[in-house]
Amino acid sequence: MKTYQIRTYEDVREALLARREIALLDVREEDPHAQAHPLFAANFPLSKLELDAYTRLPRRDVPIVLLDAGEGLAARAADKLTALGYTQVALLAGGLDGWIRAGGEVFRDVNVPSKAFGEFVEARRHTPSLSAEAVQTLLADAADVVVLDARRFDEYQTMNIPGSVSVPGAELVLRARALAPDPKTRVIVNCAGRTRSIIGAQSLVNAGLPNPVAALRNGTIGWTLAGQPLEHGSDRQFDPRAGLNTHYLAASRGAARALADRAGVSRTTLDEAARWAAEASRSIYRFDVRAPAEYERAHAPGFQGAPGGQLVQETEMFAPVRGARVVLFDDDGVRANMTASWLAQTNIDVYVVDGATPQDLSASGAWRGAKPEPAPTPNVSADELAALLADPSSGTVVIDVTASANHVKAHIPGAWWLVRSRLSNTFDDLRTLPDAKRYVVTCATSALAPFAAPEIAALTGKPVHVLEGGTSAWIRAGQPTETGDARLASPRIDRYRRPYEGTDNARDAMNAYLEWEYGLVAQLERDGTHGFFVI
Repeated sequence: MKTYQIRTYEDVREALLARREIALLDVREEDPHAQAHPLFAANFPLSKLELDAYTRLPRRDVPIVLLDAGEGLAARAADKLTALGYTQVALLAGGLDGWIRAGGEVFRDVNVPSKAFGEFVEARRHTPSLSAEAVQTLLADAADVVVLDARRFDEYQTMNIPGSVSVPGAELVLRARALAPDPKTRVIVNCAGRTRSIIGAQSLVNAGLPNPVAALRNGTIGWTLAGQPLEHGSDRQFDPRAGLNTHYLAASRGAARALADRAGVSRTTLDEAARWAAEASRSIYRFDVRAPAEYERAHAPGFQGAPGGQLVQETEMFAPVRGARVVLFDDDGVRANMTASWLAQTNIDVYVVDGATPQDLSASGAWRGAKPEPAPTPNVSADELAALLADPSSGTVVIDVTASANHVKAHIPGAWWLVRSRLSNTFDDLRTLPDAKRYVVTCATSALAPFAAPEIAALTGKPVHVLEGGTSAWIRAGQPTETGDARLASPRIDRYRRPYEGTDNARDAMNAYLEWEYGLVAQLERDGTHGFFVI
């Protein structure tokens, strides 16, 4: 077994304080990660490592420190990263327990740096807010008020405040003047919990919107706890033309640029950003913060789509290397500057692209990050698999390594689901499957299955095939599916159930979540590595 450098809690902490590049990665699944982890430990599950590495860790010699909770996942992840060409891979001394024993603070939940920063902003700026009851009274009285939902559109469609309009976070400053042209109109910003409400409302305040502005206190959680009804399946979205007339755009652009300057945001060009990426002497992330449809229509080569509101909300997922350089692009002068102003306040070295032209946007479509080639594994088509499953003598067992939510929603009849990171002799997951003469591995699109198949073959000594095109191809071929969780070989630890998502959360869980958020500022002070500031 290969040995790796060991880095201590004190070593990692010193690197964070010095703003040196470091990727502190928790390679457990999302649910155990959410139970306890260091502040800047980005969740980087071993199960999907090959799919994410080249995008999320763009520099092959970036210092990487891996942690788990004693399951042996970190060493396995180190082997994989080394095989992918990463040269400075280390393990955290003692893993999570070692961090705690050394006096390190640990945090619950996901996207904690961003959520803690939101609480930090509210504590410093006293962001105005209104209770759910007060907002309900305004709406019932038909007051002059608009409610802007700062979440992603798909989240908004799950549940929303009655009458609210979907305006994802980065769009707020660009669109609000057009959505509430009368300065007497009250603007209320909401999200599911607190962070995006706070950052959204404070963005409008910082940008000098003349209207009275408030965050909906505790978002849809607060609304639900107040016993007030939500809408479901709404499709109200901002008009893409909103805010783009000369008068509104000039005001929003000037305010956003001034905020970026105050926060210490630097300027760059597309050519310079491309040179930085080619030099590889420092990690660089290039993000296009416009709406997904705009990005897919046309974007600059090398830029990943990352809508600004979500980038601020999930920073460590998009850019897990602390100390890296982050470059942002838009085509309006508002969204990138506003996003950058917040990232700079979270102690990130951030730049905004100036001087780009429409001709520079020569790429199109969804982001397609580089991925390694898996080891060769035989494929079977959907029709071939159907024939095998129809013949009991074939002894074929299907293993599904997709996300558990995907599996429960629709899977090949008889398929067993398991978490790829539990494919080792440490766990009994494979041994719970029925005896087989051969295995066929699938996932949603056949992106992950080819990486899991050789591991299953090595552990079982049986022939293993990959379903060509994954379960999506099976469905396109008109083959049947089933739903439910009857055959789960692994516990559903791949996804942490947020207390603010969905429509069936327990009141105790929602209240506990709010209490946790209220305590984040004190945790930041105890941790001491954040470097956050507020302009």
